[in-house]
Amino acid sequence: MREQGEQGEQGEQGSLTLDSRSSLLPSMEALWQSTLSWQPNEQQQAQFQQLYDLTLAGNRQFNLTRITEPAEFWEKHLWDSLRGVRQFWGQEPEVRSQKSEVREQEDGSTQNSKLSSVRVACPTDSAAQSATQNSKLKTQNSFKIIDIGTGAGFPGLPVAIAQPNWSVTLLDATRKKIVFIDQVIAQLELANVRTLVERVEQVGQQKHQRESYDLALIRAVAAAPVCAEYALPLLKVGGIAVLYRGQWTEAETIALESAIAILGGKIDTIEAFTTPLTQGDRHCIYVKKIALTPNEFPRAIGIPAQKPLGSQDTTEGA
Repeated sequence: MREQGEQGEQGEQGSLTLDSRSSLLPSMEALWQSTLSWQPNEQQQAQFQQLYDLTLAGNRQFNLTRITEPAEFWEKHLWDSLRGVRQFWGQEPEVRSQKSEVREQEDGSTQNSKLSSVRVACPTDSAAQSATQNSKLKTQNSFKIIDIGTGAGFPGLPVAIAQPNWSVTLLDATRKKIVFIDQVIAQLELANVRTLVERVEQVGQQKHQRESYDLALIRAVAAAPVCAEYALPLLKVGGIAVLYRGQWTEAETIALESAIAILGGKIDTIEAFTTPLTQGDRHCIYVKKIALTPNEFPRAIGIPAQKPLGSQDTTEGA
């Protein structure tokens, strides 16, 4: 595994050149509060602005995103990224490692009776609830997050900015994107972020990565069964994979359920919502890991996408 953000990689590309004429992001205090019961503090707002400026600068070198207008960037990259994890703010990780799971089985404990449940809480507009959430954020334990196929750093970078006590790993197989993200991390001084340039199928088979994350975020990467095969091997038992989707159908639910039954997961919650500015349809599918994933998953590079689990042409042991 190659880890980025260390000496030697930064020099592959020149520093990002910011455009002094770039636009300001809208602050959107009222929308942040009414939709997520949260709003960025002054430092976080400045980091969001830096992220926007650096993304525009990186676009000239790396062709990162077509979303460049300030309001669109706010809605589709910042707000959308945070909407997927908002229900976990103020909670402690309620998941366990593979070793503790084995220990409980040796002690004669019943596994299913002790599996923790991460409840999905609907956002509230009340000031009292917001104050309670903010007070919890200061004391909660750190979630360990992996953003699979992070691309230009979404949703992982906004999550890391909003939750500086969470540990966030950004994974992508495209080196130039990781080179860009490393520069962003340095500019924003994000101490809680690291990067990996690797194929997820390989990372999921690495002992020090497998069964080690509390949350796995995956947005606009592949069909849902493929995303599940990428994410679930990396999660601890009790962890949650957050699948960011646009439209969602009952047929997709059936296909996903068939795949995750093989991987040790179940659908915990499906949330449907609309974006606050353009009223676009969005869904977040929360898949909970309830049992250890069989060792053969994820399958070899390319196989999950070519032969998604649950499909008729899936070959066992491929």
